[in-house]
Amino acid sequence: MASTVVPRPQHLLTVAFDRSAGWAAFASAALGVLYAVAFVVLRDPGLSAATLMLGALTSTAVFVALHARTSPIAPPAALWALLVAMLGALGAMVHGGFDLANVLHPPAVSSPDLPNAVDPRGLLTFGLSGLGTLAFARLLTRDARTPAWLAPLGVLSGVLSLALYVGRLVVLNPASPLIAFPALAAGFVVSPAWYIGLGLALLRD
Repeated sequence: MASTVVPRPQHLLTVAFDRSAGWAAFASAALGVLYAVAFVVLRDPGLSAATLMLGALTSTAVFVALHARTSPIAPPAALWALLVAMLGALGAMVHGGFDLANVLHPPAVSSPDLPNAVDPRGLLTFGLSGLGTLAFARLLTRDARTPAWLAPLGVLSGVLSLALYVGRLVVLNPASPLIAFPALAAGFVVSPAWYIGLGLALLRD
């Protein structure tokens, strides 16, 4: 007799993905801190490239969960936020993969002053990622399940990310306050706290 496959209820599948996305948010927070340490403190290009790439990958699961959470509030806005955030994450993955490939096999001729062709001065990594974070944070202000403190933290994270992109675009010196302050605040405090808060919210629900 052939066995009958009983499909799992849709809400159980959503809960299962939210749990996975919650743990992915914790991983994104940890990888974000490690990226900041590698880029700002250790100045290790290999480690910073690898953590940028992996952190962007884990964040994609978080963005999908955020889209599912905010879509009932405003479907077009949630879809736009998902597309922008995903483009930012994919750009960060490509940027990290490009840098890692150059570290493992240095090209014969290279110029560190040239911007990345795919992600010039962090247009995707910081610019679009910041816009996506702002869009999701705005939607979360209307979600009764989300803690009241989480949306403002997301707004601050998005603003710092955009400020970091503008700083990298205008000033090349990483020691400049236009780059150093947003990088330190976002990398070590605000962005990890944002992802930890998202992870707690997704796991709690």
